[in-house]
Amino acid sequence: MIRLRASESGAPRGNDSVFERGFDQLETGERFETTGRTITESDLVSFAALTGDRHPLHTDASWAAASPFGKRVAHGMLVLSYALGLVPFDPAHVVALRGVDEVVFKRPTYIGDTIRVAGRVQSLEPLEGGVGLVTCRWKVLNERDETLVWAKLRVLWRRAGAASSQQEPDRSGRQAEDAIGSDVQQAIGNEVYL
Repeated sequence: MIRLRASESGAPRGNDSVFERGFDQLETGERFETTGRTITESDLVSFAALTGDRHPLHTDASWAAASPFGKRVAHGMLVLSYALGLVPFDPAHVVALRGVDEVVFKRPTYIGDTIRVAGRVQSLEPLEGGVGLVTCRWKVLNERDETLVWAKLRVLWRRAGAASSQQEPDRSGRQAEDAIGSDVQQAIGNEVYL
């Protein structure tokens, strides 16, 4: 659930969420905040196994106790990944994540910390192909309101009148691929990364 704050003008937007509206209904400066998620030991163990990042700061309690942090800390990429998962991107409006820039890990995240995302819409840029580019500034906070991570995210968002499938994608994801279509591929670009 998003706890939506007042828009830049200070006027409340009501119960509608930033992520439940089309590109043309968004306003620069709008703020949002997610609910929280507590980081567990199981999260660290699972993330280490999944990624292969078994640095002792994350996986060895004795080693981490002797570190400047005094105990194990969550992987920075785990925190960023979970933050992305906390934001309720509505597939009827949000097409794809375009980029994550300017990520700064400000403070460690410990087992037992509850993280949430607070953000604002920084800019809106209409693109061809029935989409727009929404740039958001995010900060990941803990339960003490300390900033853990800063980031700038760029998201492709459907514009009014753009073709979209309002149906739930099937398990194979094929309907989601078809809903994106070639017009969005044009906006995403056909760059090849080596």
